[in-house]
Amino acid sequence: MTTVAVIRQHLIDPEICIRCNTCEATCPVGAVTHDDRNYVVDADKCNFCMACIPPCPTGSIDNWRVMPRVQAYSTAEQLTWDELPTELSADTLASTPQGGGSISAQHGASLPPWSAAHAYTNLYGPKAAQTSITATVTGNVRVTDAGHQYDTHHVVLDFGQMPFPVLEGQSVGIIPPGTDANGRAHHARQYSIASPRNGERPGYNNLSLTVKRVLEDHQGQPVRGVGSNYMCDLQVGDTVQVIGPFGASFLMPNHPRSHLVMICTGTGSAPMRAMTEWRRRLRASGKFEGGRLMLFFGARTQQELPYFGPLQNLPKDFIDINLAFSRTPGAPKRYVQDVMRERAADLSVLLADGNAYFYVCGLKSMEEGVLLALRDVAQQAGLNWNALSDALRTEGRLHLETY
Repeated sequence: MTTVAVIRQHLIDPEICIRCNTCEATCPVGAVTHDDRNYVVDADKCNFCMACIPPCPTGSIDNWRVMPRVQAYSTAEQLTWDELPTELSADTLASTPQGGGSISAQHGASLPPWSAAHAYTNLYGPKAAQTSITATVTGNVRVTDAGHQYDTHHVVLDFGQMPFPVLEGQSVGIIPPGTDANGRAHHARQYSIASPRNGERPGYNNLSLTVKRVLEDHQGQPVRGVGSNYMCDLQVGDTVQVIGPFGASFLMPNHPRSHLVMICTGTGSAPMRAMTEWRRRLRASGKFEGGRLMLFFGARTQQELPYFGPLQNLPKDFIDINLAFSRTPGAPKRYVQDVMRERAADLSVLLADGNAYFYVCGLKSMEEGVLLALRDVAQQAGLNWNALSDALRTEGRLHLETY
């Protein structure tokens, strides 16, 4: 009798996936890849380390099929899917092994701060009780200087009478209209929420997003980003299709005297703006005794830094703002990690404080530099980085959201 080898194949649900790249970025063995439509898992490379499971904001990554190895779905086949295939047999997974070797998996927390508010997720989407929700554009303004390459917009969406509860640090998916080159509907694009929990306009059922127009790819070749250009060109009164909200860990603490250290580049400033504005409103109401706020914000030039003007109007005794510009003519390159090292004395105190929470959001390339800067600051202060890093992760104090 011939024995047929059976595997538990790891798959990604294309109906739920919002293509945020978290799974590929956290996979330590390079098993996850993607094209311009789908994210897929190579059965020959996947070692079931589960590093990609906790960071996924939608749960699309947590899908499995018991398959004869000779019939395992190839990556080429998965790239053609619009939905998962029917299961060949019941899911017989009996355990969930732990592991992971990427920077995010090693250092980033998958648990929210202990005092964070409860986050609602996946209320609207392809497999939710309801499909996408329609929102109306009530504002669209540019938040970088005109005439410069980085055209970044602040877009406000109103949901009318439909409930759409969000928290600072969550994100939504926007579905561009039309179809792709293969005639299939565009998949959703993910954007972090830039407004606090009670709305861009307090008391109204709305939220805001920070969107940078994409006009070139990572190699500098001209390309017109489908989602970003659609969002940046929206007019007041237009309607958009929204799914979500997503995210249950990149949340801010709510207990008094808790501190926030926010480290970001470009549109990674969106969740930082949301957190800062919520704290500012609480302070104005006199109902909350907030701790320290430190912001490390990087861009190529001052003109390309989103929200530069409004940042200058925030009280100095409310937030400690540190800016880093890497392409200022006639000046040396400075990145957020360089400014963090300059503020080592302040950061070391916060690293040792169990009430301090650290948030990193922006390009994937910044992640390693920021973590190395935190390590250097800790070690120079006589702190055990390995023990501290473990505590930051297990206590929900260090959150990484890079793309």
